Amino acid sequence: MVKRIRPYGDRTDDGVMQLSFTLPIPASPRARETARLFLEKELGFKDVKVSAMEAASRDYTYFVAYVSTQASIDYESVQVPVVDTPNYGFAGVNQRIEAELGRHIVVVGGNNGFDSHTVGIDAIFNMKGFAGDYGLERYPWFKAFNLGAQLKDDDFLDRAVELKADAILVSKIVTQRDIHKEDARGLIERAKTRQLRDRFLFIIGGPRLSHKEALELGYDAGFGPGTKPSDVASYLADEVKRRNPKVAT
Repeated sequence: MVKRIRPYGDRTDDGVMQLSFTLPIPASPRARETARLFLEKELGFKDVKVSAMEAASRDYTYFVAYVSTQASIDYESVQVPVVDTPNYGFAGVNQRIEAELGRHIVVVGGNNGFDSHTVGIDAIFNMKGFAGDYGLERYPWFKAFNLGAQLKDDDFLDRAVELKADAILVSKIVTQRDIHKEDARGLIERAKTRQLRDRFLFIIGGPRLSHKEALELGYDAGFGPGTKPSDVASYLADEVKRRNPKVAT
C-alpha cells in the first residue's frame, strides 16, 4: 500500500518546511537576499520567506527560513532496523536477570578516541541516572564500570577482558567531521584484530547516532537522543540471556 506524505506547516500536505543554515557572508540586506535566492533558485523551493537573520560572527550569518515543496515520499516503503526490546523498568529488569540469567551482567563504558565528554555515559551509568530513570550502577544485578573519556582502544578492551565484561558501551558526543564514526570504527577494528569482537556485546550511543547507523559501524545496537538507562538495561537483560555468552577466564 502506497502512502505518500509531505511536510505539514499550517495545514495537511501544504509542503511547508522550516530550515536553518549558515552562509559565509556578513549579515546585511544583500545576505538576506542571497539566502532567499539560494533556497529558491539553487534548491528549487517555493514561497521562500527568510524569517530571521543573525550575525554568527563578522563574516558568517545564520538564517531561518520557511519554504514550500511539492516533493513527497512513500512512507510505507521506508524500512529501518530498530531495537525492539520492551522497556521492563528498573524492577522488571532486575527480576528478569535474576530469574532467567541467574548472575550479574558486567558492563564497561566510556568514550574512546579524542572525545572528552562524559555527560552521555554518565547519564546511563551513574546511580542517579536522569529524568527519574536510575543508571546501571543502581541495578543490583548489574556490575557497571564507567571508565571515563578519551580511552585508548586497547585500554578499553583490556579493561573489558580484565573485568570479564558481557558488554562494552561507547558514548560519542563530538560529531564534527564525523570523528564519532572514525572513533567508533576504530574500536571495532581493534577488537577484530585482537579476536575480541565476538566476546562482547558492543553498544554505542550519542546525539547523532541511531540503531541503523550503529549496525553499519559494526556494533550490535545503537541508542540515540532520548535514550534512558532502563532502555539500555532492558536490551542487555534480553540480549545477554539470548546469547548466553561463555566469558573466558
